[in-house]
Amino acid sequence: MRIAVDVMGGDRAPDEVLKGALLAREELGCEIVLVGPEAVVKGKGVQFVVAEDVVKMDDKPLEVLRKKNSSMHVGLQLLKDGSVDAFVSAGATGPLFLGSTTIVGKLECVERPAIGVAVPSLRGFTVLIDAGANVKVRPEHLVDFAYMGIAYAKVLGVEDPKVGLLNIGTEELKGYEELKKAHELLKERFGERFVGNVEGHDVNLGTVDVVVTDGFSGNVALKTMEGVAKLVLATMKDSIKKGGFLSILGAILMKKSFKLMSEKLDPRSYGGTFILGVNGVVVKAHGSSDAKAIKNAIKVAKRGAELGIVEEIKRGVGNVRDSGDGR
Repeated sequence: MRIAVDVMGGDRAPDEVLKGALLAREELGCEIVLVGPEAVVKGKGVQFVVAEDVVKMDDKPLEVLRKKNSSMHVGLQLLKDGSVDAFVSAGATGPLFLGSTTIVGKLECVERPAIGVAVPSLRGFTVLIDAGANVKVRPEHLVDFAYMGIAYAKVLGVEDPKVGLLNIGTEELKGYEELKKAHELLKERFGERFVGNVEGHDVNLGTVDVVVTDGFSGNVALKTMEGVAKLVLATMKDSIKKGGFLSILGAILMKKSFKLMSEKLDPRSYGGTFILGVNGVVVKAHGSSDAKAIKNAIKVAKRGAELGIVEEIKRGVGNVRDSGDGR
């Protein structure tokens, strides 16, 4: 298993990215290929590919195509050529998405790729798609997202994934016209597998296994959940400190439980999101990722490659399109 890592992608590059990549090599047992300037990647004791240019966090999407010697472009090309099994970057979403769809290429069965992330929920996880790639979409694209989300959920072990459409209410006539049209199409294509409209809180409650939405709403929902998780953890720590001796004693006795809860709520725990619908395993790590988040993003990429997520989506989308009932 060879995973290429964009050493220059993200707000904390290259130091935190390097630390995370080396942690992943030690803990996950996968082969890491560092991609970046020679002065940064050489001498780390792992394989590397030199790429002297950088796609900056504020660069426009087309820069990934213009900067052919950038760490992002070179890493995507390695994936395209089959030299690595997956590519991980914490770089800017726009360039990474455009680079993935043009350099790696889209799957023939998918018109519009999307970002899919497995968000922690009361039932384990909920696949949120799109989580930030497509700001504006047509109703037909939301149907594509549902197909890919179902395939992703099946890869993660859900036998019969249920789908919901993110909206401002559960009533069938809620939302603007495009959402109403999407509701009709999803109901027509997926039958009982489509449970209807869901609201923001349903993502973490696990009301459904797959929540489809446009990239704008999905990204806002994702970032809101990350903020709430940080608020809960910070408030709990502060309350324990202010609660006196008994609170501290109780916290000590529940240390293991608190640790498990903290790991589940920590946004760094899920590390990265898949760009689904492209012909290779591409994982987008959070722009502010530290070493732990980078390590977990590599873990996500490794799992996606091992489980054959690209092949599953290719097969799954084809099957559900042919069957007409989302199965």
